[in-house]
Amino acid sequence: MTLREIIGLVIIVVLIIFSIVMYFLGIRHRKIVAEKEIGSAESEAKKLVLQGEKNAEERKREILIEAKEEIHKSRIEMERDLKERRKEIQRMESRVIQKEESLDKKIASMESKEEVLNKKMSDIDSKQRDIEQIHQDKLTELERISALTVEEAKTYLLKSLEDDIKHEKVLLLKEYEAKTKEDSENLAKNIISSAIQRCATDYVAENTVSVVALPNDEMKGRIIGREGRNIRALETLTGIDLIIDDTPEAVVLSGFDPIRREIARISLEKLIVDGRIHPARIEETVNKAKKEVENTIKIEGDKVAFEAGVHNLHPEIVRLLGRMKYRTSYGQNVLKHSLEVAMLTGIMAGELGLDVTLAKRAGLLHDIGKSIDFETEGSHIDVGADIVRKYNEHPVVLDAIMSHHGDKEPESAIAVLVQAADGISAARPGARRETLEAYVKRIEKLEEIANSFEGVEKSYAVQAGREIRIMVKPEKMNDDDIVLTCRDIVKRIENEMEYPGQIKVNVIREVRVVDFAK
Repeated sequence: MTLREIIGLVIIVVLIIFSIVMYFLGIRHRKIVAEKEIGSAESEAKKLVLQGEKNAEERKREILIEAKEEIHKSRIEMERDLKERRKEIQRMESRVIQKEESLDKKIASMESKEEVLNKKMSDIDSKQRDIEQIHQDKLTELERISALTVEEAKTYLLKSLEDDIKHEKVLLLKEYEAKTKEDSENLAKNIISSAIQRCATDYVAENTVSVVALPNDEMKGRIIGREGRNIRALETLTGIDLIIDDTPEAVVLSGFDPIRREIARISLEKLIVDGRIHPARIEETVNKAKKEVENTIKIEGDKVAFEAGVHNLHPEIVRLLGRMKYRTSYGQNVLKHSLEVAMLTGIMAGELGLDVTLAKRAGLLHDIGKSIDFETEGSHIDVGADIVRKYNEHPVVLDAIMSHHGDKEPESAIAVLVQAADGISAARPGARRETLEAYVKRIEKLEEIANSFEGVEKSYAVQAGREIRIMVKPEKMNDDDIVLTCRDIVKRIENEMEYPGQIKVNVIREVRVVDFAK
């Protein structure tokens, strides 16, 4: 090894030792600095903690002082309120005491006044008796002088005056009555004849049964179906009875509801044309027929309202009008009847200078209750009145509905015209199928049922058979008996008679006491 290499090696070793010494010196220096910094931080932290505790104690004292002040203020305010309330209660107590004292004084005053009044009343009664005695003495003296009693004198004077007045009154009444009757009859004839002439309508009598023609008698078996399932399905879905008898190539549909009967007719005709008759197909066809009938009802309602010139009707009323297309009354179509009544009423109202539009409206809606009287309890008058009330129709329309059969006195001239137009339309030759003989039999049957009860003196069927008035013998029936009798008569009428709408049974018990003054 050369000298140069040895010197280089020594230098390297010296440098390494120097580096190690410097490293340890640096570590020691950093440790000393860090210990100084930690000591400073701990002392600073201790100072901060002491300062925080000091501030917290001061804040605590301040809060306690503020709370004591608030409590003191609240206590003062409460004491002030209590003092005011005590004062108010004392004032109220004093007022109550004053009122009680005042009432006691008033009661004492009233009692004294009552005593005075009682004394005055006794004096008045005494004077009244004296006056009556004086009056009676004078009457006795007058009767003695005139040789007539008071009643005889009154009767004589009144009789002579009554005869004179009666004679003049009879003459005037006869004159006015004859003139009024002549003028009113001529005017009524002119108006009614003009209305009839200007409104001529043809009628086709409609039945309460429908007949469906069959292509052949074999179709009857298909309609009945296996074990009657087809006919049961059709009757169940429509609510109509199918009458299949020996009538060749025809099926009769019988039902109380005309709309259901129409649905059944349309359904059966479509099934016959289609040829596929089974419960599922029947249900589908019936649903389609219902929609078709509802559409027809809407169209017919709009049509008749347009023809009558009646606008701004509620949609439900229009629908009810359309339903009357399938409603008949003694064979007369109710929708056509209502239209004719509307036209007649409008014509007569025009002749009299009344509101033509309102008159047509009242005439068109006078039988609106017949559209749902099959479904609702009560007569078509009551049902119709409820309908127009529900949809806020004009009071004149309501009056026309309520009075067109004489159930109440009409309150308007238009109601009278509706009543007259209804009679004209119903009385038109061929309009209604019920004969006079059938009508008389129904009335006689009604009176016969009423007269069959013990204690009934007489009975009268009025309002075209819609009401019966029964007079009973008061000595044989008391007030409780007539209630039971009325109920029994109603039951017999329901069981033994067939009639449209309802019949009012009115049982009357009257006691009269008659005596004669002699």
